[in-house]
Amino acid sequence: MAQAFNKFQDFVEQLCSGVHNLKAAGDLCKIMLTNTAPTAGMAALSEITEIGAGFGYTAGGEDVQNDISETAGTATMLGTDVVWTAAGGTIGPFRYVVLYNDTPTTPVVDPLIG
Repeated sequence: MAQAFNKFQDFVEQLCSGVHNLKAAGDLCKIMLTNTAPTAGMAALSEITEIGAGFGYTAGGEDVQNDISETAGTATMLGTDVVWTAAGGTIGPFRYVVLYNDTPTTPVVDPLIG
């Protein structure tokens, strides 16, 4: 079931300021899991409580192997499906998946995307 994408407010300013390079050879974008509802005003990964690592889940999440394409003035960021397989225990619980850029260190470390 498809879910709504909610961008973090600071992402728009960061995008316009050149913080993000979302092309394949650019910045490393990841998704991570949390059981705490993110708010639109958050800017950095450090503001979100990640679920505990272990049993198949790695702290910091997984690389989405991002790339962008553009058609008729509309840019689309694409990524690969990420699958976590539990082993030796359970993963979670989690309710939210957060997309962030793992590369920048300034003006924000690990800025949030959506």
